[in-house]
Amino acid sequence: MRVISLSCDGIFQAAARGLFDWLIGQDAEIICLQDLRARIPEIEDRPEFQLDGFTAYYLDGADPHRDGVAIYTRTVPKAIIYGFGMASGEDTNGRYLQADFESLSVVSLLAPQGTEPGDQEAKERFFAALQAHLDKITRKRRRYIYCGGWGMVGDAADVQNAARHRGEWGFRPEDEHWWRQVREQIGYADAFRLGCADADEFSWWPAGAQGKGDGWRTDTQLVSRELARTVEYAVIYKAKAFSSHAPVIVDYDIAEP
Repeated sequence: MRVISLSCDGIFQAAARGLFDWLIGQDAEIICLQDLRARIPEIEDRPEFQLDGFTAYYLDGADPHRDGVAIYTRTVPKAIIYGFGMASGEDTNGRYLQADFESLSVVSLLAPQGTEPGDQEAKERFFAALQAHLDKITRKRRRYIYCGGWGMVGDAADVQNAARHRGEWGFRPEDEHWWRQVREQIGYADAFRLGCADADEFSWWPAGAQGKGDGWRTDTQLVSRELARTVEYAVIYKAKAFSSHAPVIVDYDIAEP
């Protein structure tokens, strides 16, 4: 089963650059998009945002110029879940959309980026609540794939010229600590690293274009323990740029949802 994830920098821009023409030829079962920067009425009935054979689900944010996530799936889910239960509702503000199948759940997640002091507080709340949620659901008989625009990295190998950027937003000690806890204590795994051993693979270029400035790997698919052994192949697609982020493609040795 192939799952593709991409943070779009706006779905209108990504579509204009050929994203949907490319996606339809990728033989994916599930496609997760983040950072749509559009309201649902603007995109749900427009043919340029549809994929033959897929059903699309969206969650937009309060600000039409930021956030928003989507899931495109060939198999109709048994349930769609908006958010993971934050009392503040921050998780439903265009950030967390979950599709439940028979025994598998796939999430399209856009984390707060934390690039400003106020945003950093929201980011810390979000990740603290998400960590508690991940810990809680490990007791369920379900498998999870979190396709995320995480906005942060967990290891120096995920930042080009790491020594230069250590301490910047997204590469702070608390960011690395969060990833360590999720991997080592809760048991989730970075599917991309399981499927690709190449060290110099990056998915985001803060300068706005591939090849300009240093690359970061802030986009990945986080999988529950049971799925770690099913990862067969992973790649970051860089032949054509649809946004400042590149699509993350992971193939799993599991039956279709």
